[in-house]
Formats: sequence, structure tokens, C-alpha cells
Amino acid sequence: MEKEELKKIIYQLVEKSTGKKKLKQSDILKKVAADQGIDKSEVKAALRELMDAGELIFTYFGGSFVEIPPKE
Repeated sequence: MEKEELKKIIYQLVEKSTGKKKLKQSDILKKVAADQGIDKSEVKAALRELMDAGELIFTYFGGSFVEIPPKE
């Protein structure tokens, strides 16, 4: 699977859960790796690129969660 496609899948997963449930990094790694049949390290690398690009951010509220940054 191409990394860009994987990044899109991760972003859509976070986008769908926005306002319903906050996702932890481990939730994303497990779900995407299981759904796509790939190794968690590939998912983690794609997630890291999304974080580095500022498309997703870590938030801290009783734990560490992955979310879409607020729009200004």
C-alpha cells in the first residue's frame, strides 16, 4: 500500500471519530493495521508524517489523543 493512501485512511478515521470519540495513537495503529493487513510500523510511519505536516496533532486531556487541529 502506498503511504499517501495510508495517510488518507488514517486521516479519514480520525475525521470520522471527531466529536464522537477521541482516538489514542494505539487505537489507530491497531485498527488500521488490522483493517489493511499491514504492519503497525507502516501505520506509525504514516501517522508520524501526518503529525509532522500538521494535518493531525496530539492533544492531552487525561491521556494522549490524536485529533485534527482546530480551524481558525
